[in-house]
Amino acid sequence: MNGTSGAAFRDGLFDGRVAIVSGGTSGIGAAIAIALSRLGARVTVTGATDRDVATAQATPALGHADIRAVDVRDNVAILDLVASHPTLDIAINCAGIIGRGLEHDIDVFEDVIDVNLAGSMRLCVAARPKLREAKGCIVNVASILSFFGGGLVPAYSASKGGIAQLTRSLAIAYAKDQIRVNAVAPGWVETPLTGALRGDEARNRGILARTPMRRWAQPAEIADTVVFLCSPAARFMTGSILVVDGGYSAM
Repeated sequence: MNGTSGAAFRDGLFDGRVAIVSGGTSGIGAAIAIALSRLGARVTVTGATDRDVATAQATPALGHADIRAVDVRDNVAILDLVASHPTLDIAINCAGIIGRGLEHDIDVFEDVIDVNLAGSMRLCVAARPKLREAKGCIVNVASILSFFGGGLVPAYSASKGGIAQLTRSLAIAYAKDQIRVNAVAPGWVETPLTGALRGDEARNRGILARTPMRRWAQPAEIADTVVFLCSPAARFMTGSILVVDGGYSAM
């Protein structure tokens, strides 16, 4: 999760700011939490299970984060999470699951949509009053599958397409509250969710062949874009979906 945040952004950029990162116990979410924390934010990260929490607690770079088990399908739990913070400046929606090859089953499909899309909306709705007070921001994690289909992952693709439209819609709705709502759309990133793809020689070769930069992204490279979207440098940006894919979508 080593990245460039320390060099690319000034120290103390988020001093005094409070952030919640759902799905922040591993992968992209953890990299975002680490980047915000290193720049001075007080960060709460959530994982779905006690095992996720234990994994995060064993990650030295997350040592300053408040780490909690919160199921984003549970609206009461989300409301309690937000209520436990006297103030809130930044909300990051990174909680997500995928059921590669299983999502044509309607039960699996519904669960993926509930976590990835409805879970994001739950945090946005719960966080809105405190973000209004802070004139804060929301960053959602979309995907290049917001724009492409995925035959093995119809629910994941639909959820990420929904995240893109949710981001645009809430940007309009929340603008009167001075809350900015943007998204980052990662390409192929080295995370636990993509381990099977990276281990599939043919699939991995195809991904790299289509990616002009000829490599997978590191989570910190996505986190740096999220930091930018949370920063004053993006103060007139809302409703934007920034693609970070090494040129994959340009091919």
